[in-house]
Amino acid sequence: MTTSFLITFAVGAALFMPLSHTAPVHNESQSTIASTKKGWVKLFDGETTSGWHTYGKDKAGSAWVIQDKALYLDVSKADKEGRGDLVTDKEYENYHLKLEWKVAEGSNSGIIFNVFEDKQKYPNSYNTGPEMQVLDNERHGDAKIIKHRAGDLYDLISSSKETVKPVGEWNQAEIVLNKGKLNLLLNGVTVVNTTMFDDQWKAMVAGSKFKNMPGFGIYKKGKIALQDHNNAVWYRNIMIKEL
Repeated sequence: MTTSFLITFAVGAALFMPLSHTAPVHNESQSTIASTKKGWVKLFDGETTSGWHTYGKDKAGSAWVIQDKALYLDVSKADKEGRGDLVTDKEYENYHLKLEWKVAEGSNSGIIFNVFEDKQKYPNSYNTGPEMQVLDNERHGDAKIIKHRAGDLYDLISSSKETVKPVGEWNQAEIVLNKGKLNLLLNGVTVVNTTMFDDQWKAMVAGSKFKNMPGFGIYKKGKIALQDHNNAVWYRNIMIKEL
């Protein structure tokens, strides 16, 4: 067999060899990254309060300011016109909500969802919407009350595990509600798992501080609210995916 034939054979064989196994892994990774972004919508642009307003009003109160691309509740602005819970303009049903929050020392706030906005009938967002608690567990008095700690479904279900980070650090909160199935996640861990609207849910509400609020936890769609609890709090990277 001549040398020229061997060279020709080797080059031809190389052309038909399969690609390295790393190629499909790279493609799969790229596809996965692309798919995770699909369907997510930013609720906060990092620069304005566009898409939000104070509960019962037509615009966002002046106490909600932008600080380092986060929504910050400046409690030094004590005028009533500038204060109040911040709520989305739109209603949502069956969704996955993600956001990050941090609090100042001794602060209390909350993420309230499925809010039915009717100021005359329901003076406050919490009259209708359940709340994922946002809290400084080390310093705020609410932390001494069961079902009132960070990550809890406020006054209804305690977190199965406490995963909250220290004051000043960002926490990632997630609320997944799909056809009544509710999951709350804090820093990547599912801390509450329950079902809304069924008889067990109604009994749980009847045994809580919301028992005399007939509109509480009954609406299958509603707005998202960031609570003004008269304490400094920051929210950022707020996004939602409808399911």
